[in-house]
Parts: sequence; structure tokens; C-alpha cells
Amino acid sequence: MDQYITGAMIREMRMKKKLTQAGLAEILSVSDKTVSKWETGKGYPDISLLEPIAVAFGVSVTELLSGSAVHNSNISANMLRSRFYVCPVCGNIIHAMGEAALSCHGIALVPCEAEPSDEESDEESDEEHRIVIERVEDEYYVTVDHEMTKSHYISFIAGVSCDGLQLVKLYPEGPCETRLKIRCLQKVYCYCNRDGLFAVDV
Repeated sequence: MDQYITGAMIREMRMKKKLTQAGLAEILSVSDKTVSKWETGKGYPDISLLEPIAVAFGVSVTELLSGSAVHNSNISANMLRSRFYVCPVCGNIIHAMGEAALSCHGIALVPCEAEPSDEESDEESDEEHRIVIERVEDEYYVTVDHEMTKSHYISFIAGVSCDGLQLVKLYPEGPCETRLKIRCLQKVYCYCNRDGLFAVDV
């Protein structure tokens, strides 16, 4: 683990909950001097206190360890604000519709930043990440002209509309193609295990 809860984070969350140092200390069965030491950076909470601190603040332990509070203004759950997180160890794909503090295999995950994948692009370096979309009856046929070896491949293709997500997992040595339902589809993503996330507007 490369991060640990900071004193500034404890103070910020304590103030947000309108708790005094003594009030937090009472909840955690420690002294108010101990809480003061945490907040001034002169000490850190014992690892056994992480879960009780998270419960006191109404957050997850992962969020607590992320070092900053997660504030989601995305209460309307608009799928077009989708974020994809991919574990570098196992390739696990996690989807969120706003900010999140996520981890997998003990690694704090950061959202993938999508690079544009323009069908009209002439840049040779982006040729293998170009997402090609063709309409076939009531579906989009999506392809990416990318090698699919065990060491370099497209891991998934996803289509996002304002109210839905279609995600298709791809595998090495398999075809780099899928079909997506047309219904309100507005954006298509592909994820390369080496070069990251690419996207194109439909």
C-alpha cells in the first residue's frame, strides 16, 4: 500500500461531520490528544482503527486511504459520464458513473483517460486503435484493426448511451470485433492492454 490516511483528511472529514476532536476520540475510544496528533501529522492511526474511522465518517476504507474525499455531483446517473478503471494486475474492469475510490489487488485504481479514436485520422501511430463503426440492420458492427496476441490486445469494447452501457470482453487470439445495439448509442470505447483507453463519438 503506497498511501495512508493523512491528518488533513481526518480533520476535513471530522469538520464535515461537525465533530470535535474529543467527540471523535470518544467514538474511537482514544484520547483527544491522540486525534490531535493525527491531525497535526505527529502520528498516524493504528491500522486496526481504519475501519472504525471509516464508519465514523460514513465512508469506505478505500476512500479513506485515497487521501481525498469523493464528491459526486453526478446524482442523475448519466451514463455519458462513464469512467473505466482497469486493474494492471488481473485486468479486472470496473465501471463507474462518477468519482470513485477503487482498488484491486491492493492497488488504488485511477480512471482511464480516453484518447480520441477518429475514423478519419491519418496518424499512423493511432491506426491500430481506430474504432470503425458500420451499421448492419438494427446494430452497429464495431471493429478495431489491432493485433490480438497474448501480450498485446484489445481487452474490451464498450458502447455508452445516456441510459445504458454495453460492454463486451475480448480475449487474446480472438477476433477484435463486436455488435452493439444502436438504441441511443452515443460513444464507443476500446481498451488496449498496453496503450490504454480510446473513444469515438457515434
